[in-house]
Amino acid sequence: MWIINSIFGTIIDLALFPFREMSPMVGLTCFSLATGVGMLYVFKWTSDQEGLEDVKRKIHAGIFEIRLFSDDIRAIFTAQRDIFRYNFVYLRLALTPLLWMIIPFVLMVAQLQLHYGYKGLMVGEPVIVKVVMSGEGAVGSSVVELEVPDGLRLETPRLTIRSLNQAEWRVVADQPGSYELGIRVGDQVYSKSVEVSSQVVKRSPIRTDRFLDQLLFPGEPGFPSGAAVSAIEVGYPERKVNFFGWDTHWLVPFIIIATILAFALKKPLRVTF
Repeated sequence: MWIINSIFGTIIDLALFPFREMSPMVGLTCFSLATGVGMLYVFKWTSDQEGLEDVKRKIHAGIFEIRLFSDDIRAIFTAQRDIFRYNFVYLRLALTPLLWMIIPFVLMVAQLQLHYGYKGLMVGEPVIVKVVMSGEGAVGSSVVELEVPDGLRLETPRLTIRSLNQAEWRVVADQPGSYELGIRVGDQVYSKSVEVSSQVVKRSPIRTDRFLDQLLFPGEPGFPSGAAVSAIEVGYPERKVNFFGWDTHWLVPFIIIATILAFALKKPLRVTF
């Protein structure tokens, strides 16, 4: 899974690099436009365009037939039956390109979430670092220490929550930068990235060994088999983007912009959907 995440992550990082010091909506808008065009071409190349055009004509013909023979009950029911059947044909034809797009789209959205879903930590702003141990009762039987590099400061001692098998600390940044925390368990040290910056950069809130979390939070590799640590979390605050005066999650304007562009360009690009 990490190999796939690394490939997609590198592509997204390079695409968003020019926009890192701009407003989040600038890079998000450009990426939405590129995504809309890309989705159009993928749909065109992976779908039966002639079949879609034919079934749409048949659906329109059925609607026209209902209007034309509005006083003939038998003709109306026959037309409705045909429209219902052709709608299923349309869904079947549209399913193939959707299957081609769904997996890359999910992987792309997970990567974009790392860039646009969280605000960067600011100097002097405290953040909670949480470590979840592997194995029941492990947090009580192991000595767990948090190692912080220069530029970060440990503000509180470890808080152990035995019922949740986890330990927590509060950390404060003294200066901006990219850092690596170290979670020491015995003679093993497990790292976790921390970003203290206002730029639009990748921020990984969780490093974990769970497959689903690696899919949703693909910023860092999972832990090796048998690791004493199950997850390390950094409590980044969530980011809202301003979309024409509306503060909302970045995915809302991303989908709206990409959808509007797709409909606007479907005729120029000769795409039927």
